[in-house]
Amino acid sequence: MYTPIKEVVMLRSTPRAVLLAGAVIASLGLAVAPAQAATVTLSEGHVDVVDIGYEDGTLELALADGTTGTEVERDPADVLLHVKPEAETTVPGNSAYAFLGSPGDAVWILPQSLNADLLYAGWSAHEVDAGAFQGDSVQLRLTAVSGPADVSVYDIVDGTPERRFDSGDGLPDSVNVTAGEHHHTNWAFEAEGDYTLTFEAAGTLLDGTAVNSAAVDYHFTVG
Repeated sequence: MYTPIKEVVMLRSTPRAVLLAGAVIASLGLAVAPAQAATVTLSEGHVDVVDIGYEDGTLELALADGTTGTEVERDPADVLLHVKPEAETTVPGNSAYAFLGSPGDAVWILPQSLNADLLYAGWSAHEVDAGAFQGDSVQLRLTAVSGPADVSVYDIVDGTPERRFDSGDGLPDSVNVTAGEHHHTNWAFEAEGDYTLTFEAAGTLLDGTAVNSAAVDYHFTVG
């Protein structure tokens, strides 16, 4: 079999210790771990932070990156979601917003409505087919938040905030997500810094079988 000269030169120039180490790994049947993927930072544009999928009996959570106009499914472990300084605002005086802090306090919000300078963030269940789950829906749960302050996710409905998730009053919190749903909402962070939000999904198949995803961490940096 023909061996390219370049490969032969590389082999002969490889230190003996490296070759021996490789031989030991091969003899033990050990796999060399691949290099970790480079982190992708997203700071503006469309993103389904939690993208729920169901296939072959398994619920899975991913992240759907649409910031370039072409959707790319990503592993959340490889993504940092940047809440830019432009997201900073203040808590309204309306008591309905008391869950965000005291009136006038700083808060960083990714808004429910499109702002071209910020992330337009939501969740989706495009890859959950109708007729698979009882009620044609699954539960999306926020089970943990780590970071310098509380995080809340809320909709504005008829001018009034309705909380979907709020670490300030205890977790877990959950919402029902309909098969095929695509939903955008407000994501509010009460201080600058790094946050990890842990989500999972659960549902019941038509035959009564309970299905749960693994818990998945999503990483945000604010400010």
